Amino acid sequence: MITRRDVLLKSLLASGAAFGGWATPRLGVQAEEVVSIRGAGSTFAAPLYKKWIDAFQQDRKQVSLSYDVVGSGAGVDRFVAGAVDFGATDVLPSDVMLASVKRGAVPVPVTAGIIVLAYNLPGFKGVLKLPRDVYSGIFGGRITQWSDPQIQKANPDLSLPHRDIAVVVRQDSSGTTAAFTRHLVVAGAGWHANGTGDGFEIDWPAAAMEARGNEGVASKIQQSDGSIGYMEYGFAKRLGLPMATLENRAGEFVEPSEGAGKAALLASENFFTADPPGDGSYPIATFSWLLLYKKYTDPKKSSALKDWVKWGLTTGQTFASGLGYIPLPPETAAYAEHFLEAVS
Repeated sequence: MITRRDVLLKSLLASGAAFGGWATPRLGVQAEEVVSIRGAGSTFAAPLYKKWIDAFQQDRKQVSLSYDVVGSGAGVDRFVAGAVDFGATDVLPSDVMLASVKRGAVPVPVTAGIIVLAYNLPGFKGVLKLPRDVYSGIFGGRITQWSDPQIQKANPDLSLPHRDIAVVVRQDSSGTTAAFTRHLVVAGAGWHANGTGDGFEIDWPAAAMEARGNEGVASKIQQSDGSIGYMEYGFAKRLGLPMATLENRAGEFVEPSEGAGKAALLASENFFTADPPGDGSYPIATFSWLLLYKKYTDPKKSSALKDWVKWGLTTGQTFASGLGYIPLPPETAAYAEHFLEAVS
């Protein structure tokens, strides 16, 4: 006996009108399963990763990628704990930490950028030059006034204001912090005297204002007269913040630019960019890495994730310059692709 309920249900399924257009697949046709991939980490590279995700998914509706912008330190922690499908960091964690990952860890360098010192000095005009010992001294708490003789000596033709320097640093566990402080350690210039060292989080020797993420530091500088802070180049560029010209390892003052960043990468060896040699090299550069597991329980997830990373190392590199990143040299990108062979 056919009931009223049977007639109604048949009508709804045929029309596809129920539940906002949902309809049962035709017999013999199976709906394609959506592969969900979750990642977390670096704010440094977040704008580029977001762009990659949006562009990659346009033609791949069966893949759902998401990325939590929580900072490199938190991204590494989530990856080690197995709470995400991939992590993202601007400085590689220790070998000991990577070895502790039960499923194995495969770091893949996928992009690169430079760290700039952006500042806010109302009424100031000119190119601000900062020697190595000077910017180390500012973040080390030894230089506290914009009119300090050491800054004035490097900028004899500029009129510097008599005001306090407001240092802005990261509040969260940050790969940008790790890359910047690693440079200060390698460059010397008095940083060792502070005993501060380097890492995702440090106790800053200077009294500092704190902000979360590269975007937070950039916004804090934009709102705070007399401030200076470190961030990825693209964030300062998008907000139109002035950036200091920094003295590099060769003793040359180099303005932040994509070209100077490329020179730094090409002059570096084994992905070590803490203090690159070369007259034209910008002094503070870093690769940014995706952390993948060697073994995934779902082969579809593994395949989709590897496809996305390969796409990022090829087509995705074309988006880098527009967002303030350095496209990987072709040989570096090709080398990075080989890392994916260890992922299954």
